[in-house]
This record gives sequence, C-alpha cells and structure tokens, in this order.
Amino acid sequence: AIVSPGQLAARVPAMDDAALEKALLLAVSVGDVTSDEFAEQSGVDHKKVIGLMKSLEASALVRSSAVDRSALALTPESETYIVDGSPEAQAFHAVPADGCSLAEFKQAVSKTVAEVGFKQAMQSKWLGMVKGGEPRVERKVDAINEDTCQTQLKLIQEGKAGDIDPKDLESLIKKRKLVKQDTWKVYVISKGAEFSLERKKQPTDLTREMLQDGTWRDETFKAYNLVPGAGAMPSGGHVHPLLKVRQQFRETFLQLGFAEMPTNNFVESGFWNFDTLIQPQMHPARDAHDTFFMKTPAVANRAPEDYVERVKTMHEVGGHGSIGHQYAWKRAEADKNILRTHTTAVSARCLHKLAKDGFKPAKYFSIDRVFRNEAVDRTHLAEFHQVEGVICDKNLTLGDLIGVLHQFFARLGMTQLRFKPAFNPYTEPSMEIFAYHPMLKKWVEVGNSGMFRPEMMLPMGMPPDVNVIAWGLSLERPTMIMYGIDNIRDLFGSKMQLGSVKNNPFCRLGLIEQTETVKATQ
Repeated sequence: AIVSPGQLAARVPAMDDAALEKALLLAVSVGDVTSDEFAEQSGVDHKKVIGLMKSLEASALVRSSAVDRSALALTPESETYIVDGSPEAQAFHAVPADGCSLAEFKQAVSKTVAEVGFKQAMQSKWLGMVKGGEPRVERKVDAINEDTCQTQLKLIQEGKAGDIDPKDLESLIKKRKLVKQDTWKVYVISKGAEFSLERKKQPTDLTREMLQDGTWRDETFKAYNLVPGAGAMPSGGHVHPLLKVRQQFRETFLQLGFAEMPTNNFVESGFWNFDTLIQPQMHPARDAHDTFFMKTPAVANRAPEDYVERVKTMHEVGGHGSIGHQYAWKRAEADKNILRTHTTAVSARCLHKLAKDGFKPAKYFSIDRVFRNEAVDRTHLAEFHQVEGVICDKNLTLGDLIGVLHQFFARLGMTQLRFKPAFNPYTEPSMEIFAYHPMLKKWVEVGNSGMFRPEMMLPMGMPPDVNVIAWGLSLERPTMIMYGIDNIRDLFGSKMQLGSVKNNPFCRLGLIEQTETVKATQ
C-alpha cells in the first residue's frame, strides 16, 4: 500500500541533523534514494528530509528530481462507518421488523442517516416508504446480506482499492465524498557534481589568518550569489493610455513652437474662470448645476484691482464699440471659488501677464484636468482633460486660424477638415471643427475654435491691433477612439482594469509624415 509522508510512523529513534545528513549521503553513495522511503526508514518527518536535500543541493553534493504521488484516504466521516456500518445499513437496523412511522425513524437516527442513509437504503431496496395519512418506513428484506459500502471502505483502508469496481470507487470519491485523493511530491535523490560522503563547510570570506598561514591557497570559497536575474524581477511601471495620448499632443505642440502654460491651480475664482472671458454673471454655465463651488475657502480673488474695474466696466456698459451686457456686475459673484470648468481660465491669466509685461507674439498650449457638474454616463464624467492652443499676434484673421488647425490636426493623422459656425461667449467668430477620422472611416466633431472677442482682450491691456486665435478639444475622446473604448468609465476612474493599463498598445498619434502635414496646409 502507498502511504503518504504524513501517515509514516517512526520505526527507529529520530536522528540529529548531523547523523541524518551523514546517513543520507551514505545511502546516496550506494544508489538513488527516494525521500519518503528514507524519511520512513530514518524515523523523521518527510519535510525535514526535503530541507536537508535542498541544503545539500546548494553545495552540489546531491541532485534531485520530483515525482508526484497520490493515494486514496478515508475521510473522518467514513472512518466511523467502518465501525458502525454505512449510513444505509444504520438506517435499515433502525427500522423495526414491523416498521415504524417516518417521524419515529427520523427521531431515532442522526440527520445524515435519516437523509443520506434512508435514500441509499431505498435505492438498494432494503427499505420502502408507505404513504398515507401518516408516512411509514418498512423493511423490504429480512436482513442485509452484505454492507457493500462498509466493505469497500475497509478495502481502501487496507490499501486494496484496486479490488473495487471503478464505478463504485468513483461514486465514493465524487458523489458520496467518503474517500479523498491525497497528492504529494517525493524526490529521487542522486549524486551531485561535487558529491562526497562528508560536507565540507566552505568559507565565505578571506580572513587575516588565512593570509598569514597561507591556508587560503587550499580553500574552496563559497560563490557569491551575484547572478543577474537570480531574484524575482521587479514589476515595472506602465503608462496610462490617457498619458500616452497626452504626451503625443504635448510633443505636437512643442514641435510647432508652442510654450506650455502652468495649469497647477484646479481652483479658480469666478473672475478668472468667467468674468475675464466676458461671460455674464447670469449665464446658465455659472449655476450650481453646471459648476462645482468651493465651501472652504468660499471666496478669493487676487486679480489686480485696476483690471477688475476694467472688466466690470466692460460687463456693465461696454466700451470700444461694445455696449456690454447691460447689467449690474457683482464683485461677490466674481470672487466665488470654483473648480475650473475649462483651461481657458489659464489662457486668460497668461494673456493678461503677456499684456502687463509688454506685448510680444506668443503661442501657448495647455493640457490638464477640468471639472463640470454633469451627470455621469458612458460618454461624460464630472472631470475630464482639456487640450487648448492659443496664438497671440497682430492682425491675425480667421484664415490664420483655419491654416493652423489644418497643420495641427494633420500631425494627428486627420488631414481632411470641415468647419461649422458656432457660438461661444468669449469668441467671435466661432467654429466647430469636424475631421474625417481614418480609424472610424467617418466625419466626427474633434473640437471647437474661434477668435477671442475684443471685449476680453482690451481690458487686459492688449494693443487694439492684436488678435488671439484659439481652439480646444478633450483628451478623452481621441483616446477612446484610438483604443476602441466605448465607455469613458473604462478609461478613467475606479472601474478601469489594471490589465488594460499594462497591456495597452503604442500611441500612434503624432507619427504622421511631415509630407502629409505640408500637403494638408497647401
């Protein structure tokens, strides 16, 4: 019979470590040794032999090969059936010769016997149930010739499972779960490359004594474990798809000579986010259902007071040919802190600084997070990323804007553009941008654009002949198209799978040939 290491009984007094090592090396010198048999003969736990074997392997004294072993074993439940009989036999003996009620039967036996035993006894046609006013259990045979289940369990206990019909054995294992399959590993141990009957401890360091007496010449030093890759390789970092696409957008802007604007302030005052853009204070976008307002601190505005007064005047009465919005502008509304709803607030700050420091032509861009109080669905989140480009120079026209857009989107692989008139509070004229997308094989809206209104630029102190052209788009939309993502929550947020971050493909934006860019702008 095959016996698992956990079932081995000690036959001799346990050896100490040194004696066990010497005995194992002596046994291996004669021939191959099986670890479980050696453990049984030595009267030690099999795990101790495995530990010794691995230690000897590290010194190349022995080598080993694993062998899978298995054996059938009884469960604690089935061991009781060898003594008391199988559940069906116990159920039969619990029923008197003249029968009894079903209630009396269940009361006289355990739950397992009442359920499993009674069912097996009925299948064996030892018992039957008579239905009526009160169900009764009656014997169908006078006596049991053989308790087959008990007999089979005894055969397994004796290591004679081969004498049992395979179907019956499968039923005991899988259906009735009275027998379990124990599996374990044993090792065949044989001589190693440096085999000897005694292990010599190798010194790890060169000592002063060795140098003095010269014994270092005859010593074999233990090798240092400096093998590259001997340990587990650390898991490297992975770049999120949004960051891949963001980097390609950033490189495209830098290649076109743009400078990146600082976008590190998520919290803006209503003044910089709305008022500087000549967006009236009664505009729906400034309501709580579209904008996140800060509770602490609730207000803050560090804009220069003279600039604030010029913006206020432009709102109330206009100037330079504009009549303004004709309402009473409120400082309290402008000072409210909010989570910025667009990166155009950053553009306003940079343009104001440009005018203050002395105007010179400039090209700016920004890519960062913005916040909107919107209902979350498969295409919208309460926070997303906005890409924005701004060019400031004298006598710019709508034609310049269209030319720049052709050049910019051509570098992203979209050479066919269309434009549709639109409305934005702070740009006039304004255009929606449509492009024929080579991956989707159809026209899609890719952004918005326009020329900043004079009412916005003149209070900053910009010369009258200076115009600013600008355009913007989201970062999430092109990323979803490129990576075939249908739900934005699978791209950004807690529902994104880490596997998609580790295995997402290379970003192909910005890899278009320069000849395509030239062709698109001609």
